[in-house]
Amino acid sequence: MYCFPIQQPAEEGLFKPADPFCEAVNPITILENNQEKSDQRILYRLILESLCLMDCSPCSNIEKTLKRLVEICSISMDLKSTKASPVLTDPSPINNSMLGLHSSLFPYSQSGPSFSMSTLSIPRRKPGKLDDVRSNGWLDAMKSSSPPRKKVLKDFNNVELSLDDGEIAYRSWMIKYPSALNSFQLIMDRAKNRKIVMFLDYDGTLSPIVDDPDRAFMSADMRSAVKNVAKYFPTAIISGRNRDKVFELVGLTELYYAGSHGMDIMFPARETASPDHLNCVKSTDLQGKEVNLFQPASEFLPMIDEVFRALVEITKGIKGAKVENHKFCASVHYRNVDEIVWPLIAQYVHDTLKDYPRLRLTHGRKVLEVRPMIDWDKGKAVEFLLESLGYSNNNDVLPIYIGDDRTDEDAFKLLRKGNRGYGILVSGVPKESNAFFSLGDTSEVKEFLESLVRMKQHDAKILEISTGPSAYNTNSSYFN
Repeated sequence: MYCFPIQQPAEEGLFKPADPFCEAVNPITILENNQEKSDQRILYRLILESLCLMDCSPCSNIEKTLKRLVEICSISMDLKSTKASPVLTDPSPINNSMLGLHSSLFPYSQSGPSFSMSTLSIPRRKPGKLDDVRSNGWLDAMKSSSPPRKKVLKDFNNVELSLDDGEIAYRSWMIKYPSALNSFQLIMDRAKNRKIVMFLDYDGTLSPIVDDPDRAFMSADMRSAVKNVAKYFPTAIISGRNRDKVFELVGLTELYYAGSHGMDIMFPARETASPDHLNCVKSTDLQGKEVNLFQPASEFLPMIDEVFRALVEITKGIKGAKVENHKFCASVHYRNVDEIVWPLIAQYVHDTLKDYPRLRLTHGRKVLEVRPMIDWDKGKAVEFLLESLGYSNNNDVLPIYIGDDRTDEDAFKLLRKGNRGYGILVSGVPKESNAFFSLGDTSEVKEFLESLVRMKQHDAKILEISTGPSAYNTNSSYFN
């Protein structure tokens, strides 16, 4: 461990300069006589230990640095005690960029109580005051990470290989979130004698992330894979987009669709789901079949329309900005906006929402999203669909959810709880998740879906050979 010269406590300030000829000691001992609050001392310790582990030289002015840490701790404790931003559920990221803005951005939606279809109510969140966008780091997620440095490794033949830090970190990350392709047999073993129910996100999962959201098309091969999966397993797409827009992009009638992050769900008319519910209305699908629409945020529709028009007006002078109306939520895309203008977009959106305390702001992959402040998310949508399809609280069912964004985390969390099913995160970079497994990109998603179909078809052939064609049905030994 790297050792710093002894720093003796000063009468004024935190420390006085060290005598360069003093004996070197572990810098953590500096903290032992420090009478600061425990939270502050813990933070000092973490910072110093990090410096030691990295074998870094100490800051030239450690007194000023540690004083600044005191201020940070004090601010953090004040926020906790005063609850100045009640809608925040996770600590704000530390920000070193020009995008250190403050807002009511949610890192993840809060979990809520379970529900019954017959008594379902949608609790409203307590409205929270939107703070000035320049006091914390939620919008640091707007800034793309810089390319990692390259490291040179040697293979078994002593040949130098160039491997970047990102790839090294990703390989380490996959130990915790193993590939769903490499773990396919393990998943199938768990699915034995159980009914798989598939849930899929759209953008970044079935289609690549593109500059123009209107051109986020599925490939023909992906559409074929999804269509084949839906032949054998109940399959639903849960997207942040407008439900009608998702259907337009996918174009498959075999699926169930949920838009607006699960706030607009179309599902079959069943006795288990009362169409007389406050948030449930009768309708028909494109095939003329009777369906139910569940829309827990229906009362917010006029408000979202109003905010959408305001956001279009306020961002019309920003080159590359795109505002979309997803019916029960609105989004502001800044992927094609000059990075220097990102803070301005965040400020505009924040200022617009000051007049709408019942709306909240979340962020995704280079998009800011305005949503109703209700206790509803993709996890609730998964639970609702499972119940409406007759698969709720059924040990013979294995739900699998594949998604790439932070809004999918609520679904991952639901499936992880009680080991109900598997969440699969689509990501080419390391990030914390409630998912069990991972896939690198949309091509791996397609491969995973195709593997499901091949396994089903193989199982059908084995059953047909052993018992004859009449004995085969879609419920086989692996997928009962």
